[in-house]
Amino acid sequence: MIPPIASNFVAGETPEAALAHVESLNDRGVAGILNLLGEHYEERSPADADADAYVDLVERVAEREVDACVSVKSSQIGLDVGDDAFEENLARIVAAANGTAETAPDDADTFVWIDMEDHETTDVTLDAFERHAVETGGNVGVCVQANLKRTREDLERLAGLPGKVRLVKGAYDEPAELSYKEKARVDESYRDCLAYMFEAFDDGVAVGSHDPAMIEYAEELHAEHGTPYEVQMLTGVRESAQFDLAADGVDVYQYIPYGSKWFSYFYRRIRERKSNALFALRAVVGR
Repeated sequence: MIPPIASNFVAGETPEAALAHVESLNDRGVAGILNLLGEHYEERSPADADADAYVDLVERVAEREVDACVSVKSSQIGLDVGDDAFEENLARIVAAANGTAETAPDDADTFVWIDMEDHETTDVTLDAFERHAVETGGNVGVCVQANLKRTREDLERLAGLPGKVRLVKGAYDEPAELSYKEKARVDESYRDCLAYMFEAFDDGVAVGSHDPAMIEYAEELHAEHGTPYEVQMLTGVRESAQFDLAADGVDVYQYIPYGSKWFSYFYRRIRERKSNALFALRAVVGR
């Protein structure tokens, strides 16, 4: 059972709990990005099991007719086992989400995000996105991180592809020669990448940020270029802002982790920022 202080960041341990959370968000104009917690499997069986769970999840999303998509981690579905395991499992999930798998509902049409992990996974993740984005006509998205020095160049490669790209600041502790370490420099990179995306991307921009300054900048860029965009935030972080943005007509998605492996995720959120601990405590005491 997830304790109250952790349940502010995790929707529950079961897909049913996560889908119920999505329905409550949908009632307030916010869509969901469902993420089954788990990563860095070095054996094939747990990677296959989580891929099976995602196949079941996208079928449930279609059956429940909720406004939601899914997001998977490469190391969760086999990348640490081998490239073949990763690609086979990702292909199964994408096929189920797009209704081309034998067991998929006829009306299945669930968007699939591929999360980005540390720099060692960047190339294989972008390659997988490119293949599936083209094959599905854009029903797949990928995440890139502004703290990596390579990201601006990666965006030039991705600009001509169908599908969406989520820009985040980046939470991994990357080598100094590959990444920006100062907060001001990461913010500068984020703004530069965001400006390029609004100029060059046709299928939309996903602004993965809780930073009010970056969200305001995205609004300015949208007004200038007309590029469609959405804002993505985590469960339990600035949720009132999520609802306010949705009420103002912005497309808002909440990233919704769930599953039995909640402890490591919750611990990581608390370590990232002291403010996250305050968000959790306020939710428990009702303030």
